[in-house]
Amino acid sequence: MCGGFHCSKNALAALNILYILVAFIMIGVAAYGRAMAMVTSVSLIGGIIASGVFLLFIAIIGLVGAVKHHQVLLFFYMVILFLLFIIQFSISCACLAFSTTYKEQLLSFGWKHSATATRADTQKAFNCCGLYNTTTSDPKDPVCTSLPCAKDSGPPGCPSCMQKLLPTIGTALRVSGGVGLFFSFTEIVGVWLAVRFRN
Repeated sequence: MCGGFHCSKNALAALNILYILVAFIMIGVAAYGRAMAMVTSVSLIGGIIASGVFLLFIAIIGLVGAVKHHQVLLFFYMVILFLLFIIQFSISCACLAFSTTYKEQLLSFGWKHSATATRADTQKAFNCCGLYNTTTSDPKDPVCTSLPCAKDSGPPGCPSCMQKLLPTIGTALRVSGGVGLFFSFTEIVGVWLAVRFRN
């Protein structure tokens, strides 16, 4: 059990080094996704990079506070980490509790408010036509007529993107909720270690 001063200091430093590595991974993955044109949304890339930079900033504050035993830095580190724990724990629980109706509403909202190029990329990537359209006879949508599913002469034609995206978004919400829940508990461990180390 980590009961001594040096053990708490080393554990807090190790936790913050882990946070620094995670921050660099977040920034690197976002930059790689943008460079390889896997993700075309600038706001999504910016959000991931901003989250990585914020995590890096908090981890450096915690690391400096642990190494130098700086009371003020450790206090702000504890407060910010505790607030992050509350926010991340709430969001993770919400991601895990989404029902199918809410997932459909989320997809519908995202589809209506996304750019035409984003919708076209989605239709090409998932081989689907429109959010609810299950036929290939929509002359207003040239993307649907160029899809492999539209070229098949079989009756059902292209499936709707709702059919294709619903399982994918469900898996993504479960995974992100589970990972967020895991990291929220590491944040509360960081708060506990900082409290023990300050005293």
